[in-house]
Amino acid sequence: MLGVRCLLRSVRFCSFAPFPKHKPSAKLSVRDALGAQNASGERIKIQGWIRSVRSQKEVLFLHVNDGSSLESLQVVADSGLDSRELTFGSSVEVQGQLIKSPSKRQNVELKAEKIKVIGNCDAKDFPIKYKERHPLEYLRQHPHFRCRTNVLSSILRIRSEATAAIHSFFKDSGFVHIHTPIITSNDSEGAGELFQLEPSGKLKVPEENFFNVPAFLTVSGQLHLEVMSGAENSQSRRHLAEFYMIEAEISFVDSLQDLMQVIEELFKATTMMVLSKCPEDVELCHKFIAPGQKDRLEHMLKNNFLIISYTEAVEILKQASQNFTFTPEWGADLRTEHEKYLVKHCGNIPVFVINYPLTLKPFYMRDNEDGPQHTVAAVDLLVPGVGELFGGGLREERYHFLEERLARSGLTEVYQWYLDLRRFGSVPHGGFGMGFERYLQCVLGVDNIKDVIPFPRFPHSCLL
Repeated sequence: MLGVRCLLRSVRFCSFAPFPKHKPSAKLSVRDALGAQNASGERIKIQGWIRSVRSQKEVLFLHVNDGSSLESLQVVADSGLDSRELTFGSSVEVQGQLIKSPSKRQNVELKAEKIKVIGNCDAKDFPIKYKERHPLEYLRQHPHFRCRTNVLSSILRIRSEATAAIHSFFKDSGFVHIHTPIITSNDSEGAGELFQLEPSGKLKVPEENFFNVPAFLTVSGQLHLEVMSGAENSQSRRHLAEFYMIEAEISFVDSLQDLMQVIEELFKATTMMVLSKCPEDVELCHKFIAPGQKDRLEHMLKNNFLIISYTEAVEILKQASQNFTFTPEWGADLRTEHEKYLVKHCGNIPVFVINYPLTLKPFYMRDNEDGPQHTVAAVDLLVPGVGELFGGGLREERYHFLEERLARSGLTEVYQWYLDLRRFGSVPHGGFGMGFERYLQCVLGVDNIKDVIPFPRFPHSCLL
């Protein structure tokens, strides 16, 4: 395929281990120390937080972690050391010799020569308790500390690897990374559910807009990606007020099959890389959060994704023995309960649902010209446990079709620039978006979307 291709919008990077301007050669992350091949007497320095303290008559044992690894590094110190400040949660710097461990539980340990307490921690008042497995609901109340737990630090590492895997997939496939605006004057979905930006305090002038036109926080970069290529009020477990989207737009594509091929390849390639790079972190989530998710994920990866039309989906739902809260009808949107049933009906294999009624999709979807049904070339990918993960379709590249649709909606003036794209060198094109947090839910089996993002934002909650 030719043309400019685009992905991802907002990415932030964070290092768990300290990163000084002039990194000493002896300083290692816990992950590097644990993976050292030759540990014979090498003198190193590590920095991190104490995960556990155990004192015996002649020896003091510490487990230290800096967030770079699921496993902590065991530090062995002389029992004569003043250990009053060496409490669970305290940050320390340890220097000593990395030696082979006599214990079968770890390959190496650090024989401490010097331990410096960087920051004290009052373990009694610290919300995270030693040897206590806190429910995810409890940890959600302490977003500034939950990254110190094994589960959340694992999810953060998985997020990082998944982001890298997505970038790698698109780069290897010839896409170009585009930074689209966060502030926009356009509502890409046409639903009018945007957060408006206004100056605060004395700067606010009621009759004036800061940008001369109303401005909003964007919910999608799709319309701006089209230029480059030639949030919901819900308390559910599937929605956030702030989330990350992977969005791609492809020029000179005129088939939903081409889009679905890219979507399936993206899902499988990214997931395989995450499983390869973070096996212990993924295993922790599967073991303690979602038993059985490993087998379900392998089942998804080894099978080809299925394809059904929206019309077929409605017929399947109508014939189901299950009683739905929302009665399935042609012309009505598929609800989460419908999506999950369809996936189950298809053998818990991800399924593409294509060709939705025009009335259910945004104005830019391509008309299928199929008579009374009047469907558009839209596609959603439904996955086990989550429901809709991807949404996309072919864009209406024909000027007169788009002009007529915008006129009926009273949006011609707002989207004149969008019409201009069809007047000057229009080409068939299409694209899709994937909710990054929903993807992590699907891979890890995490039930609540608020537990796979570092700082969840949802109605009535904006902690930190």
